[in-house]
Amino acid sequence: MSVAAVNQTSIKGGEFLIKETLASQIFIPEEFNEEQRMIADTCRDFLSKEVWPHLDEIDHAKSPALISGLMDKAGELGLLGTAVPEEFGGFGMNFNTSMLVAEATGAGNSFSVALSAHTGIGTLPILYYGNEGQKSKYLPKLASGEWKAAYCLTEPDSGSDANSGKTKAKLSADGKHYVVNGQKMWITNGGFADVFIVFAKIEENGETDKNLTAFIIEKSFGGITMNEPEHKMGIKGSDTRQLFFNDCLVPVENMLSERGNGFKIAVNILNVGRIKLSAAALGGSKRVASQAIQYANERKQFGTAIANFGAIKHKLAEMAVGMFATESAAYRVGQNIDDLIQAFKEKGMNDEEAKLKALEEFAIECAIMKVHGSEVLDFVVDEGVQVYGGMGFSADAPMDRAYRDSRINRIFEGTNEINRLLVVDMLLKRAMKGQLNLMGPAAAVGKEILSIPDFSSDEDETLFAAEKKVIGNLKKAALMIAGAAVQKFMMKLSEEQEIIMNLADMVIEIFVAESVLLRVEKRIGLLGDGPNALHKDIAAIYLNRAVEKANIAGRSAITSFAESDELRVMLMGLKRFTKIEPANLKDARRRIADELIAKNDYVF
Repeated sequence: MSVAAVNQTSIKGGEFLIKETLASQIFIPEEFNEEQRMIADTCRDFLSKEVWPHLDEIDHAKSPALISGLMDKAGELGLLGTAVPEEFGGFGMNFNTSMLVAEATGAGNSFSVALSAHTGIGTLPILYYGNEGQKSKYLPKLASGEWKAAYCLTEPDSGSDANSGKTKAKLSADGKHYVVNGQKMWITNGGFADVFIVFAKIEENGETDKNLTAFIIEKSFGGITMNEPEHKMGIKGSDTRQLFFNDCLVPVENMLSERGNGFKIAVNILNVGRIKLSAAALGGSKRVASQAIQYANERKQFGTAIANFGAIKHKLAEMAVGMFATESAAYRVGQNIDDLIQAFKEKGMNDEEAKLKALEEFAIECAIMKVHGSEVLDFVVDEGVQVYGGMGFSADAPMDRAYRDSRINRIFEGTNEINRLLVVDMLLKRAMKGQLNLMGPAAAVGKEILSIPDFSSDEDETLFAAEKKVIGNLKKAALMIAGAAVQKFMMKLSEEQEIIMNLADMVIEIFVAESVLLRVEKRIGLLGDGPNALHKDIAAIYLNRAVEKANIAGRSAITSFAESDELRVMLMGLKRFTKIEPANLKDARRRIADELIAKNDYVF
């Protein structure tokens, strides 16, 4: 069943680039209900009582028992079963609520990594791809925390190229087991997991399958050994190990899905991991920003709190703008996924297949959010160190751990470089398959840049009319460059990674800037203009930032392949499409910072 067959007017993945989205079509965090907010509060209370007081112990634990024990406590509260259906012992929450849980638990440093690995890549392959017997056997114990899960994909010679893994599975002589041999590395929860999702290639009659197959392997099966925990730059409390499978006997009924379907499982589960990581990074960002705000209010220099200095206000405001942007876009995607899941189910698709299809449809947006969320977190912690000054460099202050722990997020779930390449690759592949009409709008933009610009005044006085025109023009700029690059390089465009990443940067900023604007527009509709003055400031700052980034990325792309008249015409077009009315952003930042300083917390 295709997405189009579900609803001809529904929002499709990647369609934001060629179609205007209305504020009424998106979900904003302000719409979470009381029950959802209570769930998030439960998660934060858990971190406050069980995790934050013990961060040093967690980082320096000699065994995985501490993290494993915390997982037990989280299981007792139901935090491990949020996405597991009620029939298997979970809460059966919708996707956007599970996103909220990921955000609320995302400020738990190493514990958050263990939690997300268990609930996400450790549990979801069984939920989405397991048969009824497998789900009945494993999901209740995973949801309660009785069993812990780990995900074994990466090998020493196969990281981003996951399908090149060398772990082998060979059917035993009696046909009852697969004998698994191989090595896996960077396995989160490896030291205490009871269940492993393991990817291997089946070997038969001397021939090895081209594609991976997934297996559910219990530690009790035997044949599993492991190294000591890895010594890492950050997330030191996360138990990360190399695992070795030595003639591990896996019952044939523990094959997950079908033979050769492992790579597809890995890719689709990573879609979930990417969007959830953006939410978790948001949670981490909010905690760091709050700590920086509080320190700025406490720290005195030259007879006054450093929060009173313009340079510090600039930093605090920029943190807030980045976080508000990630939040706006992440929950927009989460609701898109939820809406499509519901549409598929109404047409007769079962729950698991509906979720997989919806996640696959919005894989572009999941990749976008992984990049944006992780890079906002890195920015926030870096500026957090700077606000703390000398104390920021001290291991006795909280920025030390935050700085080190944040860095992995640009590598997790596919590096940000891989995700940037995927954003553009998926857009172009969908265009070639006729799923997205990118080439038509791109051709129209090509004609437009050769025409005389329209200098007539814009008399549209509806809310954000000028800003929406700016975003529409940014879309034209991206389409112009993408269209020209495809014409120039054709099938060899994949070799031009620098250009692709320039395009990805433009697409990311377009999606996020539009999300911010739509959120503020919808907030005004719900709450009125008065309570949203500062949110309009946030939208103005982010939109100006997006225009600037798009201009830089666009210019870099154009000058990488265009020459002579084409170069001049495209640069002229880029200049036309990256215009925005000047605004006093300094005062806007000061207004935002003053609110943060007055509340002594992140409040947006």
